Amino acid sequence: MQLKEQIENYKPYNEQEEKDKEIILKYINNFDDVLTRNNEFGHFTASSWVINKERTKVLMIYHNIYDSWSWTGGHADGEDNLLGTAMRELKEETGAKDIKVLKDDIFSLEVICVNGHVKRGKYVGSHVHLNLTYLLEVDENEDLRIKEDENSGVKWIDINELDKYVTEKWVLENIYKKLIKKMKEDNF
Repeated sequence: MQLKEQIENYKPYNEQEEKDKEIILKYINNFDDVLTRNNEFGHFTASSWVINKERTKVLMIYHNIYDSWSWTGGHADGEDNLLGTAMRELKEETGAKDIKVLKDDIFSLEVICVNGHVKRGKYVGSHVHLNLTYLLEVDENEDLRIKEDENSGVKWIDINELDKYVTEKWVLENIYKKLIKKMKEDNF
């Protein structure tokens, strides 16, 4: 599995990524359906950390289920090219067309807990997302739009002001701030 090799070759940035890489590989080794939502314990998702050319803003959506400003992303739904998944979801959720991939490889990985919720009138039990994050760039002057069944806002947010918008504190502190720090250290 090419995806498994990508994850095995990924060099964790911190202790969180080390542990989450270990968990993700256990899922791959123990389940044959982690690329689909058929696995109700956990399945793959891909997210985009979308920055502007000046590296001062991140493109976010107001996620209706999480009730917070959030990165873009979604379920693999059987696709093992998770960079493709991340780009597809970015296009669907924001209308972005001109997307520049800043790093072909995985930029970050994380296991994210998802509380039980109702989606399209059906209850979805609590589970985890085995998430791979990709670093992308979009022109902040590009026309964007919302995807009404998933989000109710799309906007560029100053990377130094995320705490004013993001209500998911664990995600803010453990993922978004990590991504900003990593982006700066890698000189993107």
